[in-house]
Amino acid sequence: MFHQISPEIQRQMRRLEEIDIRDRTDNTPRFQRLRQVPPDAGKFITLLAASAPQGEFIEIGTSGGYSTLWLSLACRVRGQKITTFEVLEEKASRATETFHAAGVEDVIELVLGDARDHLPNYRQVAFCFLDAEKEVYADCYEVIIPNMVSGGLLVADNTINHQVTLQPMLDRTLNDERVDAVNIPLGNGLLVCRKI
Repeated sequence: MFHQISPEIQRQMRRLEEIDIRDRTDNTPRFQRLRQVPPDAGKFITLLAASAPQGEFIEIGTSGGYSTLWLSLACRVRGQKITTFEVLEEKASRATETFHAAGVEDVIELVLGDARDHLPNYRQVAFCFLDAEKEVYADCYEVIIPNMVSGGLLVADNTINHQVTLQPMLDRTLNDERVDAVNIPLGNGLLVCRKI
């Protein structure tokens, strides 16, 4: 996967990385900023996604589409699509442009709206990447886990840099007998849960 990333995807990844650096340097307000995983975390979630069992792939929190580009690599290898949810129209528009320029529209379905309104419709989830507003993590987790296939993976970002906010959800997850879970100090922290 990583040795065959198309030049179009590489260009879009670099463009989003540059925007992210600029936004952080310019102190762009948090809700307007592109918030995305670092490249090493992108590779890690892609490896996990490629290794997931058969089932639906979802992403909660598209932003500019950076992590979705990484996950599209796993989708391409597996011959399947990922559905990604974004609540902000401006970010969804940017992500749509990104996907078109990268040539990955065939493996990505972008849904504009609150993922929580749609998640009950996904009954065979094999992989979920959760990187949205931290206040929705617990709600999303409680809907997704019962709808995951055995061996399915849920990965949540920002579990170290937002640990105070996410601590109740982390406590619930790490003690949830429905999953095996570990919090990994990669990037801003990644919670990895495997449905038993």
